[in-house]
Amino acid sequence: MESPKQRHDRELIELLNELRVALPGVQVLFAFLLAVPFANGWRRVTGFQKDVFFVAFCASAVSSVLLIAPSAYHRLAWRAEDKGRIVRFGNRVAILGLGFLAVSIDAVVLLVTDFVFALPTAITAASIVGALFAVVWLAFPLVDRERY
Repeated sequence: MESPKQRHDRELIELLNELRVALPGVQVLFAFLLAVPFANGWRRVTGFQKDVFFVAFCASAVSSVLLIAPSAYHRLAWRAEDKGRIVRFGNRVAILGLGFLAVSIDAVVLLVTDFVFALPTAITAASIVGALFAVVWLAFPLVDRERY
């Protein structure tokens, strides 16, 4: 039988391992977005595309902050001996960070597709990607959680 301390230790390790999966994606996306305004084609973007870029860029930055926060919190509070609190905090900000990551990815899909094709195609592509995020990252886990 697992003690509360053992459970909190295990849950914290699981959370930090899950963040190791998400962090490289958000870091690569953020790095890509940092370079975009300096590319040669940036002069051709529309006002709408600049607005979408800004949403993607800010959402990516917020996602980075939130997904890194559990590690920073753990590092600063690790002697507090309340890993349950660290796990609860980490879980909340990780979920928020994944939400902002989804917004950022969807905005990038909208931006790139609008730049390459046209706005109707971009809206369709972004809608499909947004729906996939809603179903796979939100609906499936919540439905499964209710089953058990």
